Amino acid sequence: MDGWICIHRKIRKNSIFNDMELLRLWLICLTEASHTERNQMIGKQIVQLQPGQFVTGRFDLHDMYNAGLKCDQKKSAKTIWRWLETLQRGDFLTIQSTTKFSVVTICNWDLYQEHKSDNDQQITNKRPSNDQQVTINKNVNHYNNDNNDNNEEKKRLSERKRYAEDSTSYRMAAFLFSKIKEWTSSVKQPDFQLWADDFRKIVEIDKRETELVKIVIEWVTEDTFWRKNILCPSKLRKQFDRLVIEMESKAGKLKKTQSCGGEMNERRSDNGSDIVGSEQNYDLFVRR
Repeated sequence: MDGWICIHRKIRKNSIFNDMELLRLWLICLTEASHTERNQMIGKQIVQLQPGQFVTGRFDLHDMYNAGLKCDQKKSAKTIWRWLETLQRGDFLTIQSTTKFSVVTICNWDLYQEHKSDNDQQITNKRPSNDQQVTINKNVNHYNNDNNDNNEEKKRLSERKRYAEDSTSYRMAAFLFSKIKEWTSSVKQPDFQLWADDFRKIVEIDKRETELVKIVIEWVTEDTFWRKNILCPSKLRKQFDRLVIEMESKAGKLKKTQSCGGEMNERRSDNGSDIVGSEQNYDLFVRR
């Protein structure tokens, strides 16, 4: 399979390291996960996979786990699936099941893709200086290539106007980050200018109402599956339609009504109370 994973030495301090059967299953999950966004055909249905996800089922997982094992080492499909659920309870992964298949998502997938050139440099310290310099240069080039997109984006952003902190786009960016920080402290503070520009696109290009954007942000950062996959506004923008559909499908409380005279749509809960009022539009994203 394409791609690679990075495992830190501290895995030896995790309880999973001393359970060889559970460790085998965990490594299968890591190596089975997609390293890029792609579509996978399941029967006649197309499943869109994000990095760190893979599609499986009880018998598929059973075949992968038992491949190459002796007869007395093989386990039943029921047992292997129970172990997978154990990994979910331990926050190693999440499982989203349908009647035909399950989508497994590796938690904190980015941590298993992070490239550290320091380790490579330490290894090459024992080699001749010329060889070491070549290796370091390769690492620098690799790092630069990986960040070309970010550099180009920052260059384009520098040519545009800066977003004021009291602008709606900037407030949206700060609001999303504050909601992410409520459930995890492992994320670093983003470039709010880049985030603000993504939110501008969501509102101006995609024609999303700011009230709906706020509701989706609140929902997605509380959903145990989606909050691990929507960690920036660009992902939010890409999955927006799907998120709205799932949010309405699960909650069953969001009602859309067409307003007259160009007024904002109103969205109410089952008991009729306002979720967001149109007069609150400007100050939707003040919380940080």
